[in-house]
Amino acid sequence: MLASDWGQVAVEAARAEAAGGDWLHLDVMDGHFVDNISFGPQYVAAVRPHTEVTLDVHLMIVRPDHYWKRFAEAGADRITVHVEADHDVVATLAAIREAGCACGLALSPDTPFSDVEPFLDQIDLLLVMTVRPGFGGQAFMEAETMPKVAAAKAAREAGGFSYHIEVDGGIDADTCHIAAAAGANVFVAGTSLFKAPDMAEAIRGMRG
Repeated sequence: MLASDWGQVAVEAARAEAAGGDWLHLDVMDGHFVDNISFGPQYVAAVRPHTEVTLDVHLMIVRPDHYWKRFAEAGADRITVHVEADHDVVATLAAIREAGCACGLALSPDTPFSDVEPFLDQIDLLLVMTVRPGFGGQAFMEAETMPKVAAAKAAREAGGFSYHIEVDGGIDADTCHIAAAAGANVFVAGTSLFKAPDMAEAIRGMRG
């Protein structure tokens, strides 16, 4: 939704759902964890009445433990927090799940996969950022991130886990297939869909 027309929240949410989007991904940035500011829980609450699909909320903020509850109350179905943020990861994930939301853990391109390994048995989703978080429209970082996607798939199989492997950043009809080959099964696409002449056709291209 970061790439959508924020002045038409209801229209854009409905357009994405009608085009075949499975989830709506909402990127929350606080200007501290990343060098950009996006929106807060009020925006999530504004989107919620206009769609039945999963609201996948990605918190790129310094203190996710302090703010996650506001997003749950606003209507988030899944809340993903960063392993690099300033919080007790185990406690935050447990609290999100206890509140009835699915929980995810994200890592940035410069973060080693080993940083998330201790928590893989506690998550519903692992988000491998395929660009440096903060701004949309960046180029896909294949060399830096696809080995982490492959490692996440291998760890999931070895541990008997069931978490989704999500990729976010520079995802389009070409890069989504690269990520899928490495093991990803959830693809966050912003600019390549919302700026496409035909969003439904763009989604079909990704699915193909």
